Amino acid sequence: MRPIGLRARVSAAFAVGALLLSALVSLVSYELIRTTLFVERERTAVRTAYFDAAVVNTSMAAPESLRSLDTGAERYVLLHVDGQWYSRTAEPGAGSAVPAGLQELTATGEAGAQRIRRDGEPALVVGIPLTGSATLYEVVSLRELDRTLQLLALVLAAVAIMVAAGGAALGWYVTRHALRPLARVAGAARGVAAGDLSTRLDPDTEPDLAPLSHAFNNMADQLAGRLERDRRFAADVSHELRSPLQTLEAAVSVIERRRDGLDERSASAVTLIAAEVARFRSLVEDLLELARSDQPIVRELVRAAELARAVCRSRNLPDTLVEVLPGTPDEWFVDRRRVEQTLGNLLDNAIRYGGGPVAVRLSTPDNVHVLEVDDEGPGVAEQDRTTIFARFVRGPAAGSRGAGDGTGLGLAIVAEHAAAHEGRAEVRERPGGGARFRVELPGGGGL
Repeated sequence: MRPIGLRARVSAAFAVGALLLSALVSLVSYELIRTTLFVERERTAVRTAYFDAAVVNTSMAAPESLRSLDTGAERYVLLHVDGQWYSRTAEPGAGSAVPAGLQELTATGEAGAQRIRRDGEPALVVGIPLTGSATLYEVVSLRELDRTLQLLALVLAAVAIMVAAGGAALGWYVTRHALRPLARVAGAARGVAAGDLSTRLDPDTEPDLAPLSHAFNNMADQLAGRLERDRRFAADVSHELRSPLQTLEAAVSVIERRRDGLDERSASAVTLIAAEVARFRSLVEDLLELARSDQPIVRELVRAAELARAVCRSRNLPDTLVEVLPGTPDEWFVDRRRVEQTLGNLLDNAIRYGGGPVAVRLSTPDNVHVLEVDDEGPGVAEQDRTTIFARFVRGPAAGSRGAGDGTGLGLAIVAEHAAAHEGRAEVRERPGGGARFRVELPGGGGL
């Protein structure tokens, strides 16, 4: 199960907090308003009932006096005299609306009020004792008040939901701005991972993250220093190896000129030594190339197609392998030496491991210069298409080390030259079988 992101968690916390707070405020507000409205409604009903009771009292509690009362549609008046119930409509069983508890209270001579439900709707019954044994009851409908409270509940619920949504939006906005410094740290880390070791963070931009910025900058300094030491070590070792290498080459050359006078076993040994010395020289040259790969590139206008054909001819390959797709400019603004070695290494890789190159393709789609080399070998497994550009990885199976006659640095140099142009190198599957090595860079500073 994929974990929930920090921004989503913070936004959810804001939403839940806002919902709980708004729900609490809404509930308290609803209860206060409800209580206030009911109290005011009861006071109004009681004042009206006392007024009506005074009118009926002046008539000696006669049932006929009920017709003189202006009750409207919201009030229902009952008169209880000597155990008999009277109403304006002479409705049978009229007294059933009056609760027994309220009747007992008024029987003691005290006025009272009680809420009931009449015909499924809320109502208020007010009882006021009159002269003698008579009692006046008024049943006041609370239907409108109930509807008002329902509408109020809906409004408060809607407000709570909107406040929760606002809390989620606020949480999203806050986390977006709060995480922006971390996004800069992530961007700087990606820059360092891509090879830009000059990337640094400004501690003054976000004082709260100053320790993190200092730690990141220190890490980048340490990494840059270590890489520089490794580069210098490789360069120094390569330079130091050149002198004994030249001596070995001269000695092998002398022995090879006299191999006709050697026995078969000695001649085979001389051949083996010569091949290993040549491979040793290639390794030293590749190490030197890697050691200076971080130097700034020197761009110039280069006729890309002519350069590609020349590289093919230098390896005894037909220059008809070069295909220039429509729309490709004749001149590319690149580092000539790096592009030449990039193509040469790709061709050598195709010859050594891919059964030979079948096409060298130049194109510029979407203002990106692209150099592709197709071979007809076994291809490269998908899980090995990244590690094949690592140093000292040889052959068609990325990860097999020490096999074959290559140095294991050719494709690593291709990747370094591509990165120097702010581009990238990758390998894909060629339609029809084999591998397709591709180097692509933006037109403004690429191949």
